[in-house]
Amino acid sequence: MISKEMLISYIQKAMPDAVVTVADRTGTMDHYRLQIVSEAFRGKNLLDRQRFVYQALNEPMKDGRIHALEIKSYTPEEAATQAPSGH
Repeated sequence: MISKEMLISYIQKAMPDAVVTVADRTGTMDHYRLQIVSEAFRGKNLLDRQRFVYQALNEPMKDGRIHALEIKSYTPEEAATQAPSGH
């Protein structure tokens, strides 16, 4: 299990400008939906963005605190064009 605050902390260590929205998908604090908005994604394709996020979360992924992630990653400009997800 990992708290939302700790999850955000790991991401912001790798991407200090990141605006992170976290949703606990199951209530068990190990299955999360993340929306991350950061300049760090500029010029990166979807796979590279996913790798970057997984690298930032390597420690809690390896030790089992995170079991599953759903990741939405955007640059600030991309995020501005996204309709609210309602989730």
